[in-house]
Order: sequence, then structure tokens, then C-alpha cells
Amino acid sequence: MQAAQSVFSELVVIELASVLAGPSVGQFFAELGATVIKVENLRTQGDVTRRWKLASEPATQDISAYFASANWGKQSIALDLSCQAGRDVAYALLDKADVVITSFKPGDAEKLLLDYKTLSTRNPKLIYGAITGYGSHVPRAGYDAVLQAEAGFMYLNGEPGGPPVKMPVALIDLLAAHQLKEGLLTALLLREKTGKGSYMEVSLLRAAIASLANQATNYLVAGVAPQRLGSEHPNIVPYGTVFQTADQKELVLAIGDDRQFTHLCTVLGIADKAQDASYSTNKARVQHREEVNAFLKTEILKRNREDLLQELIAKQVPAGAVHTIPEALAIPAAQGQLVEDATTGMKGLRQIAFDLDTQHHRELIAPPAFGQHTQQVLENVAGLTPAQVQKLKDQGAAQ
Repeated sequence: MQAAQSVFSELVVIELASVLAGPSVGQFFAELGATVIKVENLRTQGDVTRRWKLASEPATQDISAYFASANWGKQSIALDLSCQAGRDVAYALLDKADVVITSFKPGDAEKLLLDYKTLSTRNPKLIYGAITGYGSHVPRAGYDAVLQAEAGFMYLNGEPGGPPVKMPVALIDLLAAHQLKEGLLTALLLREKTGKGSYMEVSLLRAAIASLANQATNYLVAGVAPQRLGSEHPNIVPYGTVFQTADQKELVLAIGDDRQFTHLCTVLGIADKAQDASYSTNKARVQHREEVNAFLKTEILKRNREDLLQELIAKQVPAGAVHTIPEALAIPAAQGQLVEDATTGMKGLRQIAFDLDTQHHRELIAPPAFGQHTQQVLENVAGLTPAQVQKLKDQGAAQ
């Protein structure tokens, strides 16, 4: 692998966050070369996702598959931040940090004296990124499944007439993570101009609402309250529609304009349908959704998936196979997202899905064991002596 030319090689990020949203942002910075130190709660034995395991995962291992999804490239230290000795160590690190990522429940940062006011007094250049559930003034913790329900995602997800369905990934956490990345990058740019740090906050609720996109504007602009459509699209037909093929496989169509629909019908041998006034325009197809889906279902069921997909792709008709996760990860274009630790053989996913001509993939270390780097970080970053580190361990302030 080509040696990394890291964008943030001089950046120090302290991660006081857990679960998925905050840690995803931490891994993002780690992939871009930053030193990311994950400070984990000694009292609770670290990030709770260390224990979110599949039934098949070893009970003795403290790096679960879930934890591994967002913690590559980091160093882990274990501190008791509820005691002064533990906080003093955190301060020593935060005084040298560029960015801190938090996900405290409202009020907890102030109780621990790890709030922005306290930390910025010590380090005026510090950029403080906070993730909350509903905002810093709402004393309620945020959970992805609850936010998916409250923000309307679950109501829209599922088949018509069926129950609401949660997305199979923590979608709101991931949306909030992207908002936090954008906010922190903006704050870093602002610091270049002013020399000062800043506080920025992302709530799961606002990130979710901001991501309702056309479903929200269908209501705000057109006055139509969106309803459950399965994988169908409210504004376009056929778009998102899943069809079964003769070899008992599935494909999805994403027809965005009338020209593509014409090509689709030609490939299927029903070119006359594209000339029919009931189907020739997207507006007409939306009005005759069931009829369109019915004749497409009949024709697609006559064809084998791979052969049909190749014909559609050749005609630039948007279509794709419905893949399992193993199939999706085997796609050649997906290989750039995969990472493997050379020492342990652990595999995972990169957070970064963009390319810069000056940025090469950094060699990432595997997700850390709980407190794996406490001794190293406290000596090399916080500046403590081995005897001082041992004293902290004896006091129960570090591990």
C-alpha cells in the first residue's frame, strides 16, 4: 500500500463519545491521519457497543463486530472521569487537543466539568463537537430506533397496509455523524481564519428532520402527507420497484425519465407501452402505478436476471440486482471500503468513501481493546511518568 499523505496528521482528536454517531466521526478523522484518542469510562468498562454481540461472537472478547464498525485507527484509554484524578488526566490531553467529540446526556458534561465553557477556558483553540438526542436543553437521551419513529422514518418504511418498520442500520446515528463531520470541518476552517475554537452541536432529531428531503417537501409544498409505499417512490414510477425474474432472483428498477422508460419497454419487447398515453410520461405512470407494475412484473418474470440486467445496462436503463450483504461486499467497486489489520486479520469498513488526489488510504490499526493504550498515551501525550501512571491505576482512576 502506498504510504499515507495524511490531511490531518498534526490533528489531535479526543473522543468522549460512545455507540455509533460520535465514534464514526472519530474514525473519519483517524482515516485522514489524525491522532484519535478514545477515552472510555472505566466504571462501565468502556463503550457499551463492546458488548453488543451476535450470538456467534466469543463472549470473552471485548471487541464486538458492532464496536469494530466505528473504531478503527484509534487508541483507547480507560479513565474514571467522575474523580478529580481521572479528570486531571483528561484535562492534560484536552489542553493539547484540536477537537473533542462528546455524546453526553444533557447536563452530564457540566457535572463532570467537561463542558465547552470549562474546556475552552483552558484551551481557547479547542473545537467542541457535541451530539445530543434532542438538543442540549432537553434532558432526554436519544436512541436511534426512537428517533426513527419520532422523525417519521418508521412510519414511511414498510409495505402498504403493514406495520411501521425500522431501518436495518442505525440510520439516524449515521445521519447525525455526517452532520457532525460537516460541522467540525466548518469549525476547523473558521479556526484557520480566526485562530479561535468554537462549540458546535448536532441533535439526532434535527439531523433526522433535515434528511426527510422530498418526503418532507411533498407535504410542505404539495400538502400531501407521505404514506407507506414499500420500496416504491411517491413521485416516480417505476423507481425502487422490485421485480422477480425467471431464475427466482430479484432486481430493482430506478426509471428517472421517459426516455429510460422507453428503453426499458424496448428491451422487454413491449415498446408499444411506452407510446401509450397512459404510460408515456412519468405523471401518467404515477397515476397508473398498479397497471405499470403489473405488466412489467409479467415481462420481467420471463427473463433471467443477469441476462436482463446486462441488456438494461447496455441501454443505460437504471437497474440493479438485489444483493445480500456478502454479495454487496464482493462487488469490485466496494473493495476500496474494506480494511484488514495485517497483524490480527480483523476486517472492517472505512468511513471515508471519497478520493483526494493528495490523500492515500492510511494503514489503520484494528479497533482497540478496552484501555489498550492507557500507559502509552498517558506517558507520551499527557506527559506522565510511569510512576504517576501506576499511581492512577492504584487509585482506580485509570486502567
